[in-house]
Amino acid sequence: MTDSAPWIFLRGLTRDSHHWGGFSDAFQRAFPAAPIVMLDLPGNGVLHREASPASVAAMMACCRRELAVRKLAPPYHLLAISLGGMVAAAWAAAHAEELRACVLINTSMRPFSPVHWRLQPAVYGTILRLFAEHDERASEALILRMTSNNREHAREVLDDWAAWRRRYPVSPKNALRQLYAAARFRAPLQAPATRLLVLASAGDHLVDPRCSRRLAEAWDCPLFEHPHAGHDLPLDDGDWIVEQVQRWY
Repeated sequence: MTDSAPWIFLRGLTRDSHHWGGFSDAFQRAFPAAPIVMLDLPGNGVLHREASPASVAAMMACCRRELAVRKLAPPYHLLAISLGGMVAAAWAAAHAEELRACVLINTSMRPFSPVHWRLQPAVYGTILRLFAEHDERASEALILRMTSNNREHAREVLDDWAAWRRRYPVSPKNALRQLYAAARFRAPLQAPATRLLVLASAGDHLVDPRCSRRLAEAWDCPLFEHPHAGHDLPLDDGDWIVEQVQRWY
């Protein structure tokens, strides 16, 4: 692909640019002509001291303002996971003229999926424990078990995530505001007027993969599904994402 329009990467609930790990480098090697810009949502990462917006639309507006501050003009490509996928969907619905394409990974949204698919009941207890847990490593261990099915590099990833959490902690209040925004978000029934690709993980224990299937069906866009990866697909098999985007684009 020789298109030089930047790829804007958006992460999910309480995650930030750091959590892309080595995936961003792998993606950049595959698409060297297009710069990658990893944005943090307010309340996460380097913006952890800011209040998280209570709506997905407000999160989208923050992202657009940040790109304007950086003097990065559209058009853009969006690659977004989970809550980031909702932000990307809102962006595509409101400002399709700014976008070349959107890749939505393991996301979910009303009205296409019921609440018990969007957040699977099996993880409710883990999420409650996260709000009560004060140890950084224990918290990240819970998140890793909930979002990843790849144990090969678990210790290395856990060490890295725990150290990062100590530097850039997400407050419980901001985590709740992000959950509230995600729960409230409602996507348009009609597909946004931009190219769309949906990627899903069959082994996602956080968000039921049927959410992605329903979305792709409703918006009549292609869906590729990984056979065994967890919710954090960029962590579990980032190379697979690169291959699917290359195949599609």
